[in-house]
Amino acid sequence: MASSCLIPAHFIVFFIVSRLMSIIGKSRRSNDSLTSEIDSFGVRAKLRYDLEATGLSSSDYGNIVQEIPSAVLFPTSIDDIIELIKFSNKCPVPFNVAARGHGHSTRGQATAHNGVVVNMLSLKKHYKNGSGIKVSTSGNYADVGGEQLWIDVLNATLQHGLAPVSWTDYLYLTVGGTLSNAGISGQTFLYGPQISNILEMDVITGKGDFMTCSRGKNSELFYAVLGGLGQFGIITRARILLAKAPKRVKWVRMLYSDFSIFTRDQEHLISIKGLEYLEGSVMMDYTPANNWRSSFFSPAHESQISSLLKKHGILYCLDMVKYYDDEIVNSVDKEVEMLQDRLNYIPGFAFMKDQTYADFLNRVRRGEITLKSKGLWDVPHPWLNLFVPKSCIMDFNAGVFVGIIHRQKITTGPLLIYPTTRIKWDDRMSAVIPDEDIFYCVGLLRSGSFNDWQDLDNQNNEILEFCDRAGIKMKQYLPHYKSKEEWMKHFGSKWNTFQERKAQFDPRMILSPGQRIFNAV
Repeated sequence: MASSCLIPAHFIVFFIVSRLMSIIGKSRRSNDSLTSEIDSFGVRAKLRYDLEATGLSSSDYGNIVQEIPSAVLFPTSIDDIIELIKFSNKCPVPFNVAARGHGHSTRGQATAHNGVVVNMLSLKKHYKNGSGIKVSTSGNYADVGGEQLWIDVLNATLQHGLAPVSWTDYLYLTVGGTLSNAGISGQTFLYGPQISNILEMDVITGKGDFMTCSRGKNSELFYAVLGGLGQFGIITRARILLAKAPKRVKWVRMLYSDFSIFTRDQEHLISIKGLEYLEGSVMMDYTPANNWRSSFFSPAHESQISSLLKKHGILYCLDMVKYYDDEIVNSVDKEVEMLQDRLNYIPGFAFMKDQTYADFLNRVRRGEITLKSKGLWDVPHPWLNLFVPKSCIMDFNAGVFVGIIHRQKITTGPLLIYPTTRIKWDDRMSAVIPDEDIFYCVGLLRSGSFNDWQDLDNQNNEILEFCDRAGIKMKQYLPHYKSKEEWMKHFGSKWNTFQERKAQFDPRMILSPGQRIFNAV
């Protein structure tokens, strides 16, 4: 899959035009003669400079950061991406390249200011055999294009009675996107993040080299890319571990008023066998019992919960899920009861749903459709995701959930909190987690308007400042920093390795400038 060493003519034209427009102070290539010249090289179908293409690639789900690229590449093959990166390397001053999947980052991580954004979803249209997902029933794995959405991976693997074991809560994300971060959800305590369940990858490095890597082949690249924030290469294929897929789930939600009991029960559940999924969330007395991610409660239950919230101010929800199929259909209710027996939730406040496995995994989609219908999806999302050590979780609750969020009463959106285990993560990978054996995944998934999102972001900064003052050695997940010093602190003992890998696989610092690790934007 290697490309020619000759520089493609259409990229030469692109570079000349791009630099010329920069010199004369224009951000768009609107000159008809120049457009005609580019068209004569047949590049229009792959490189676009128009406002529609560059505008859509200038922001993301966060709707906070806008960085306009010079062009957007719509590749029809992996070779197009290789040629683009190789050409950038040959330029005296290379241009930046960012791979964009579904654009679900929140701080402009997939943008490329004055560079080129690669629209990875374009590859989905050009598979010769019709699909970027190939399932091996004999090997229990799927070879999946980096541009594929996890919902499509689910649907394709279920046709064979198989499925990946580790997921994200939202499935309309690309495989390459989540693997560049980690990929976490309620299964992480049992199976590890998605990056722990990858057998092999094809990657285009920052030098334009196409490399296949695994734990036994080109392992340095393999470990660098997984959780590497797009700094070392673009994932074009991942071999994902599969297991037998269950048919249905028992989904139980229990309410707590005491945070210490809530966390003790969560930690108990991840220490025993029999459970496949565990998450938790926080409910405030000024927000509805149901939120857009999960309309779990009936109207009658909502009324009961509202009364309970008025009494306590804050409630904590523990979600546990038991998978089942025909083999245990007659015993699954008893197994769920046994799991609940040692839990100390508020009596009378346990609620259950029985769903298909696919519907459960795709549960957030319904909320997305509802928000889109109300015009509330494409709004600012100043999210903050943290990994908090178990030893500090009581201080975090008192200082953040109680002392900041509940006191200020401005939060709109789900607040997630659930434990996971360090042993399921591979420290050779680039992803960064706290040093303790158990740590909590905290997601402050707030949304605001274009007029007030800054208030939520100010609250995020207040939360981070509190953690720093209180000595809570948390780590950001989907991190967002503005200085090299902050990134060095984030990576800690991994920073030197991270730098060395950057020098090895992307020495000219071309890839993923929107992360602002090596590229000041």
